[in-house]
Parts: sequence; C-alpha cells; structure tokens
Amino acid sequence: MFDTRPDREAEVALVGRSNVGKSTLMREVTGHSFDTGGNPGVTRSPNHYDWAAEDFVISDLPGFGFMSGVDEEHREQIKTDIVQYLESHADDILVAILVVDGKSVIDIIDRHSGPDEIPYDVEMFHFLRDLGIPAVVAVNKMDKVDDRDERLDELCDRLGLLPPWKQWQETIAPITAKKGQISSLNEAVREHLHDQKRDDLFKFF
Repeated sequence: MFDTRPDREAEVALVGRSNVGKSTLMREVTGHSFDTGGNPGVTRSPNHYDWAAEDFVISDLPGFGFMSGVDEEHREQIKTDIVQYLESHADDILVAILVVDGKSVIDIIDRHSGPDEIPYDVEMFHFLRDLGIPAVVAVNKMDKVDDRDERLDELCDRLGLLPPWKQWQETIAPITAKKGQISSLNEAVREHLHDQKRDDLFKFF
C-alpha cells in the first residue's frame, strides 16, 4: 500500500491527523484535486504528486490517530506504515509539513498527555526531527481561532519550543488552506529548501 512512491529523489511530505485539512492543503499547493472523500481515514495510502520535470515529488501521507469507523488495529497499522515510510525515505525528504488543526490541537494534545502517553502530534514532530527531516508545523483553520498569538504560543510550548511563536517562523506556519492563505507555509518551506540548496523548487511553493 505504501510502495507506490514514484522514482524521484527530492520529496516534500505532508503528515498529520485525519481531518486536519492535509488534502485541502495538497490541492492548494499543487493545484490538483485528490479523491479524499468525506470520511476520516479515507486516504489509506499516500497520494504522490510528481507533475514536474524536476526530480521532485510531493506526498500526502494517510491521516493517523482516531478515525471514526476504523478499528484500532487498522489505525496502528497506518501509523506503523507512516513511520516506516518516513524512516526509509528520510534522506530524500527535504521538508515534512506536519498539519494540525489550529482550533483543536491544544485540546487534543492536552487530552492525550500523561505519564505513559505522548500525543501523536508531539511525537511526530520530534520523530521527524530525530530523523533529521526539517519539520514545518502548518497550523490550519486559523480563520476559526480568535486568540491567534496565544494559541500559537501554547502550541510552541507543547512542542518544546520556547514561545513566543514568532521566533519560530521557519517551524510554525499559521494557515487557512481552504481560503488559500498559505503564504507563511510557503515561506517556511522555502527557507528549508534554500538551506539544502534547492532554490530550484521555490516555484512550487
């Protein structure tokens, strides 16, 4: 299910929970619609988009975490597949975009924080960094958030980044994908591409 990756070296990967707007963001970045369906967990295998002449692919990995109507065993399998995919392609992934729902992410993280439990989003953020993959957290649906700066500062705090969030603009990108407001994400991604001497890929972001 996860072996559909085109034979391209450079990659930007989107990861995140179900229903945070990854597919909408993918559509916004690529200008191409993907079959997403209305139910969480519909994307069970990666969507790869390699429309460019360049040696480059954008991948939207399946959503992880709770999905209504999907049993726990299947959820764990998807998570394992994602982890293995990221591990095996870590050298080729120039940037990973971890998409979170700005409105609910703090509540979800706090609900799953405990002595034996690390919330998926926090775990994924640190996992990407441990793999040496630059991670940008795309905080989506910000049009529904009133206390914007406070919310983003809280997210930094949960991720182990010292607030204020504005000093982490290459890592924290507030966006509203549905309305096409993704310029802060594009800037963050470009910064990481530039660090890796891939300014040739700027035109996609």
